[in-house]
Amino acid sequence: IDVFVDTFKPLLFDSIRAQYPYCYRCPLKKTHPRCALACLKDFEAMMKERHNEIAACIVEPLFEGAAGIITMPAGFYKGIRSITKKYGVLLIADEVATGFGRTGAYFASIKEGVRPDMICLAKGLSGGYLPLAATIATDEIYGAFLDSYHEFKAFFHGHTYTGNPLGCAAALASIELFRKEKVLQRVRPKITLLAGLLRPMSSMKNVGDVRQCGLAAGVELVKDKSTKERFGAAERIGARICAEARRHGVLLRPLGDTIVIMPPLSVTDKELKQITSAISSSVETVLGAQ
Repeated sequence: IDVFVDTFKPLLFDSIRAQYPYCYRCPLKKTHPRCALACLKDFEAMMKERHNEIAACIVEPLFEGAAGIITMPAGFYKGIRSITKKYGVLLIADEVATGFGRTGAYFASIKEGVRPDMICLAKGLSGGYLPLAATIATDEIYGAFLDSYHEFKAFFHGHTYTGNPLGCAAALASIELFRKEKVLQRVRPKITLLAGLLRPMSSMKNVGDVRQCGLAAGVELVKDKSTKERFGAAERIGARICAEARRHGVLLRPLGDTIVIMPPLSVTDKELKQITSAISSSVETVLGAQ
């Protein structure tokens, strides 16, 4: 996302960026599902031309969090896996936000039957109690760094807090709670409830798009619904609506003019109703009656 990286571009190595599917504002000016995943065809064309210079494809599966909960259409992620395999490119799944039950499955990759070569994990790994991250790799990748010490082939890399015992203890306790409290089974009805609570928002005058993937959702606000015209950045609509929501006892985060809903997996039905009601009321207060 340019706003996050532009300042640091002189310090970064060059990378190739593929288009993440953004069906509401499709850069190809097509409509899903009639588009037949045309953006996937563009991805394959890029891979065909440049796969010899690409080490790996890094993707946030099913939804792109920091962009405003941009959701992938069904089949896109599986298509990426198929194409990367075809051209011998590793697939790295960034499941920092999508992992540990957020999508209704333990990992987002499971939902589309995708087995990436590497998975990056954090956040839900320790239930958010202590900072901890982990990288999982296939045996093939792990084995490439595994040898006798005198060969100096191992991945000699680490830092002071690697394998922090307290962080790992928190992660083990969090994972045990998933099993003990049947978190995945309990979160699925909440996902269905959230979908129903979000549905009426789509008809609101300044709500352009409502996107949901599991227990994560984004409500994109627009100045003109028919043209999808955005509000001016100086108007800070998203921030104003989130400030108003505090009056209803709800803390929300805006990403531009997209209101992000990403509650803890332990959220209650009553709290989900309070969250969505607060958003609707705050949109009406800030932007006028709908």
